[in-house]
Amino acid sequence: MKNVKSNQETLELTAKEREIEQLQILLANYQLYYQNLRNFHWNVRGNSFFELHTKFEELYNDASDKVDEIAERILTLDGHPLGNFSDYVAISSIAEANSNCSGNEMVEQVIEAHNTIVLKVKDVIASANENDDEGTLDILPAYVSYLEKMNWMFKAYLK
Repeated sequence: MKNVKSNQETLELTAKEREIEQLQILLANYQLYYQNLRNFHWNVRGNSFFELHTKFEELYNDASDKVDEIAERILTLDGHPLGNFSDYVAISSIAEANSNCSGNEMVEQVIEAHNTIVLKVKDVIASANENDDEGTLDILPAYVSYLEKMNWMFKAYLK
């Protein structure tokens, strides 16, 4: 797969190239997260159907906006965003979700995905700092705040 390099090649990248690479991985994570949410939205069952069906839709709509924003940020930095799902699966830290489970188990998978994305956003922020990229630094902190708030709410839901 092109656009994502080996560890040795990563050491030789410029700050801008490292940032683009981290944004590609964030894009892949968001694409898997988005698809998992769609899966949960379609397949949730049980007493919590109405609230989780609606919440998963809210989350996948937000994720869709972020996918577009991340891809456009890559383009702004003169990169070429990945567009094939096979590329996303290859580099994402988020796996395809199992939707043959309870609503609570789906929520637990969402919490885990949020934690993974927050860590990757922090990696991108570090790369953006190294690259003196104020544009990316202006966008990404809000991602962290949103996901942390959602996790707090989901954890309260599970209690």
